[in-house]
Amino acid sequence: MALLEKPSMNTDSNLATLTEKIRAAFEEKGRRKTQPRQRIADRLAELAASGQDFSVEDLWHDLQQFDPPLGRATVFRAVEMLVNLELLNRIEFSDGSHTYRACGDNHHHHLTCTKCHRIVDVDVCVSETEMADIGQKNDFEIAGHSLVLFGLCADCRE
Repeated sequence: MALLEKPSMNTDSNLATLTEKIRAAFEEKGRRKTQPRQRIADRLAELAASGQDFSVEDLWHDLQQFDPPLGRATVFRAVEMLVNLELLNRIEFSDGSHTYRACGDNHHHHLTCTKCHRIVDVDVCVSETEMADIGQKNDFEIAGHSLVLFGLCADCRE
């Protein structure tokens, strides 16, 4: 499986909570507890604990080793559900591709390399005052934000 290892801002207690939240999301009222969902939840919890990034395609191929009939759409819907619940982050690259990561509860943003797709968690943010000013100037009521910084990492500049 072509998963990318990278430094994570997650602590052991953060990861335990995140793992519990991932599993709980699949056991939520109204969702049947199926073997495929359990496999997906377990694998995502492992990825969260290891700090690995993944694509839906890679996750699906990895899960098919244990459950060959598992459908790509099932995996895609599960990942998108967790993104919507803010348990996974979808990280966009400048070329339009993306990857997923379990980042936990700490608010942060990402710096991505335009050549090798290395991702670094960065603890920078737009201030509340700046967001309010942007919203006011453009007649928007801002509900949230996402910031991805692009550039070349030291290895790719050489």
